[in-house]
Amino acid sequence: MSYKSYFAVGDLQGCAGSFNELLGKLPPDGGLRLVGDLINRGPASLQTLRTVRALGDRAETVLGNHDIHALAAAAGVRKNGKSDTLQDILTAPDRDDLLTWLRHRPLALLEDNFLLIHAGVLPQWSPEQVIDLAHEVEEQLQGPNWQGFLADIFGNAADRWHDGLRGIERHRVVINALTRLRYCTADGVMDFKTKEGLGKAPAGFMPWFDVPGRRTENVTVVCGHWSTLGLVMRPNLMALDTGCVWGGKLTAARLAADPAARTLIQVECPQYCDPLA
Repeated sequence: MSYKSYFAVGDLQGCAGSFNELLGKLPPDGGLRLVGDLINRGPASLQTLRTVRALGDRAETVLGNHDIHALAAAAGVRKNGKSDTLQDILTAPDRDDLLTWLRHRPLALLEDNFLLIHAGVLPQWSPEQVIDLAHEVEEQLQGPNWQGFLADIFGNAADRWHDGLRGIERHRVVINALTRLRYCTADGVMDFKTKEGLGKAPAGFMPWFDVPGRRTENVTVVCGHWSTLGLVMRPNLMALDTGCVWGGKLTAARLAADPAARTLIQVECPQYCDPLA
């Protein structure tokens, strides 16, 4: 990290106006780390993508599930859903440049004892293993057969990890955990159906970050994805999806070793969608 200070930013989801307002409140000499889901559901996915890319090395983002869905739609292996707002990207004159930039973003970052991911991590994985597994998927997304790779990665069947997994099954579990995870069992079996917040866990499941003894407890995990959870700030967790696209807030939090120094900067956002729709 080379900037004077760094702020992590929650899910943008195509809310370019809110992001520009937030940028106006952040230190201009500070770096940014975005938790993914830059696009989709909000009204200005194209503008949001262009804005983040134009920030250059000041900003880095990890990939979220909506970002991967957009890449799959561009590859022709996923259809636009009725709630998707990706068409402006898919028909833009700079579409290819933007999508190439997007698919070269990481799935995880480990910097100064902060682990940045979109959704969650399985309890069996150490921080270093998360990075190694993310790199395996990144190599596929950045490779010449990225369209074919995206055609094979979606689905709920890949819901648990074991070290013997190989090939596409291994990659599916990694993507599902890093971009979709909310609840899992103590053994790391993932649930993909429940979107509600705390108190709504299926029997035998718990929030991924509450699994006793998870191997990422010794770093601060910075994540988004779970808008119905809301803001959660713990010494080893910064969950920053505060529902920007749902009419909540867009949140930035200072990345500081001292939890007391993790100041928040937020902007109020218009509502474009229902989080449980």
